[in-house]
Amino acid sequence: MNLNSHPVQALLKDRKGPIYLDYQATTPTDPRVVDAMLPYFSEKFGNPHSTSHAFGWEAEDAVEIARKQVAELIGAEPNEIVFTSGATEANNLALKGAGRFSHRKGNHIITTSVEHKCVLESCKQLETEGLRVTYLDVDSKGHLDLRALESAIEDDTLLVSILAVNNETGVIQPMAEIGAICRAHGVYFHSDCAQAAGKIPLDVTVMNIDLMSISGHKLYGPMGIGVLYVRRRPRVRLQPLFDGGGQERGLRSGTLPAPLCVGMGKACALSTTEMAEEATRLEALRDQLLGQIRASGCPVLVNGDMERRFVGNLNLQFPGIRAEDLLTSLRGVAISTGSACTSASVEPSYVLRAMGLTEFEAGASIRIGFGRFTTQDEVDRAAALIAAAVAGQTSGEGHQYQLNKAAHDNAPAA
Repeated sequence: MNLNSHPVQALLKDRKGPIYLDYQATTPTDPRVVDAMLPYFSEKFGNPHSTSHAFGWEAEDAVEIARKQVAELIGAEPNEIVFTSGATEANNLALKGAGRFSHRKGNHIITTSVEHKCVLESCKQLETEGLRVTYLDVDSKGHLDLRALESAIEDDTLLVSILAVNNETGVIQPMAEIGAICRAHGVYFHSDCAQAAGKIPLDVTVMNIDLMSISGHKLYGPMGIGVLYVRRRPRVRLQPLFDGGGQERGLRSGTLPAPLCVGMGKACALSTTEMAEEATRLEALRDQLLGQIRASGCPVLVNGDMERRFVGNLNLQFPGIRAEDLLTSLRGVAISTGSACTSASVEPSYVLRAMGLTEFEAGASIRIGFGRFTTQDEVDRAAALIAAAVAGQTSGEGHQYQLNKAAHDNAPAA
């Protein structure tokens, strides 16, 4: 993919304002996706569930094409794709749907301590309903111990839920190996793939994935649309989250938003053809930014494994710096301290703490996300701005924070 000839370049060329490097929070909708969606807001406005006239048939056909495009991205069948409002709803439907439907067959779920909040909160809710949940730890690189996973499976284990790519660190879990363990023990394997779909190769058959959650706005599609893949052979049974007209095989009632479904499908189709070339470009941009920051003399550490990691993610720690202060001084670069879904919290990242970082180390960390429309010029400018901001914090503004950290580190144990 030649970025210089990409249809979004005309928009980027004269763009003003901050440099956007928060692609794990959301991605801009690809103009080609917008073009595919537009007719279904006006010219082709039918309800895809209206089966008695041409307007409905046209919308239904478009939705089914989109369903096929999503399925092709992950190696599934179209009739295994259930449209939702996003990955949060898909994760809730997968966990609560499986737990409530099969409670009498198994009441034990296994997940990790570094999952997305909606998975962890769903598990907490199921615990109040009588299910047991085991939360597995990860190591300092963010890796799950597969032996610990297999040891945690019991006779009444129903489901294992492990995200493919961590939303904060970008660390990739060994999906095929996890799927093989689950299949060997006869338990469902669910994966939150919001940060993985369209970015790394996924195949539900090869990886033995039974349930997979995807979000449209994480892969250059629109916000407000997502997917839950639900395996049909062997069939996974779920209890719906809410009642209604029985759309989506009775699993997700409600009128499907045809324009958003079309956008989701187009985004998946683009990712299917462009993913490999895009990954090569993003890896070069990531290494460029990290190399320039290191060359500036800034003390910087990378959180998480650099090898088993989505190439569009960097989670960096600047020792002695408070990340919140750093972001405040970085008005020219849009980055974050972690998940957008927990940005209201002032607590250090629970993901980084679970990897063994101290409160101050986690509090000194930022997440940088590269994407389809990131340019080399933006990376050069961002590296210079970040290095200058770190130098400013180290020399002056961050001094009191460093004193507080030193006092904390040297305090006698309780």
